Amino acid sequence: MKRKKLGLIHTSATLVPVFGQLCKDKLPGVEVFNIADDSLVKGIIASGSLTATIARRVTNYLESAELAGADYIMVTCSSIGPAVEAGAKLMGVPVLRVDQPMADQAVATGSRIGVIATLRTTLEPTADLIQRRADAAGKKIELTSRLAEGAFDALMSGDAAKHDTMVAAALKELSQQVDVIVLAQASMARVVDTLAPADKRVPILASPSIAVDYLATVL
Repeated sequence: MKRKKLGLIHTSATLVPVFGQLCKDKLPGVEVFNIADDSLVKGIIASGSLTATIARRVTNYLESAELAGADYIMVTCSSIGPAVEAGAKLMGVPVLRVDQPMADQAVATGSRIGVIATLRTTLEPTADLIQRRADAAGKKIELTSRLAEGAFDALMSGDAAKHDTMVAAALKELSQQVDVIVLAQASMARVVDTLAPADKRVPILASPSIAVDYLATVL
């Protein structure tokens, strides 16, 4: 029996080993390959939004993954989520946004859902996805979005400690207002591990592990 092949599309090469380990642990019988291009998210940040040109490039990468023999494709960046959904309609194999299983889990967990990000261009698509998944599930939710302003710039300038401090403060504040928190960027997940148990009063969801767990049910 031929092994299933999973194509992963990233906007940061730093996520290749993260998902590589998760797939090794949770999808042992699946062959995995990666496509990474960090100019996609840089282009979104520079323009302030997901442009038509970037959306077309995302579709081209989906097509490339399909032509490479992928039985299933997952895109690991939330910022290009809307382009992923549009391009998925043109593909002959299933395509998954990395944050969709997380959004579904958040909707199932509580009605007051907090979303946190360090980039506005990621915050808005993630919040929109959660609202649409709640609508599809017929559940009324209350969304609270929080932007950790300046944290992304700190991380890009090499000050990871400042980034982590700012994200931790936002998480502590948000946890007092909601039933569950969604991390719009996987890069914030490591901050959760530094929080004291008292500051993790509600579930805090990160997309990578949840997404790969979902893939294990369909591959």
